[in-house]
Amino acid sequence: MKPFIPALVAALITTGGAYAQSINIGPGGVQVDPRSPRERAIDRDIRREERARERERYYRVRDRSDCRTITTVRETPRGEIRRTERVCD
Repeated sequence: MKPFIPALVAALITTGGAYAQSINIGPGGVQVDPRSPRERAIDRDIRREERARERERYYRVRDRSDCRTITTVRETPRGEIRRTERVCD
């Protein structure tokens, strides 16, 4: 075990050019993220803005009083199929 540690340290020092900003180990396996922390923050802000836009769109449609729900029932050889649709005029 003792000769293994210096060899490992030497290997890490010599491969200094190839590095990752973050390594995540989780249920999906090992993920290596080469982006810088600044790039990750920019991506996070973009996703946050997209979620805010989606949330705003959802509440705008939900608050409208001229919406109705249409339920269509169709018989097939395998049974009954119900389809519910929300229509806003």
